[in-house]
Amino acid sequence: MSQTVAFLGLGVMGGYMAANLARQGYTVQGWNRTPQKTGVNIAASAGVQIVPTLEAAVTGAKVVFSCVGDVPDVEAVLLGESGAARYASPQTLLVDFSTIGSQAAKTIAQALADQNLSFLDAPISGGDVGAKNGTLTIMVGGREADFQAALPYFEAMGKTIRLCGPVGSGQAVKMCNQILCALNLVGICEAMILAEKQGLDPQIIVEVCGTGAAGSWALSNLGLKVATGDFTPGFMIKHILKDLRLVREIAATARQELPGVALAEDLFKRVEALDELAREQGTQAMMRAYRN
Repeated sequence: MSQTVAFLGLGVMGGYMAANLARQGYTVQGWNRTPQKTGVNIAASAGVQIVPTLEAAVTGAKVVFSCVGDVPDVEAVLLGESGAARYASPQTLLVDFSTIGSQAAKTIAQALADQNLSFLDAPISGGDVGAKNGTLTIMVGGREADFQAALPYFEAMGKTIRLCGPVGSGQAVKMCNQILCALNLVGICEAMILAEKQGLDPQIIVEVCGTGAAGSWALSNLGLKVATGDFTPGFMIKHILKDLRLVREIAATARQELPGVALAEDLFKRVEALDELAREQGTQAMMRAYRN
């Protein structure tokens, strides 16, 4: 397999995703704004060619993937003065895995189309575990032809891959996904507190409740971490707060109240305010709001 692809953003998720592409035989040119990151080393160890500039990553790439932070980060990486659009060949397909909301995705897609470039919004879910194991859920918005062109690459990184509709649709589904994730954590934290008060082993909660109607990915993967205070990040608090901000913006436009989202956001903000490290902890650190 000789196709060359670019991967921009080798963080907690991107490093593993780029590594999985390389393991499937693709030539991957990887770039990260901050070279000294664990994800960069993970990608390099799998055969990703780490390059010093975004230009070097994009030049010659058939497809350009990006996985960064908020809307301004995506705009800078794709559309900025030294962004991917400047160096990509005409008709190159750009795929963004970041969570940025539907409107931003549509705006970016149009700006790229004006430069004869194609775009898919493809936000992901599954945390660092899914990124590492290649089992991510990938929610895609864009044209059918572009989706089919990207599908072999998606299959190297994910397990559940769905074209949800036109550009922006992947982001729309991801917003709903983030509501479910945030509120699920509220339930897990409170269940673990009640289990503790009753003298139960938290493993019992994960094993027994996880097999019934209360079962979820979050309970299986984060339940014990919540109970034991393991707040190592798979998905950081600063990122879920950014996502819930996007959810609120959509809800406000639709004049729809979401009290559950307000509760979860408040709990995450309480943790964020505790110390300088909190923003970088995993979302399971919501438990700290109940301990302080």
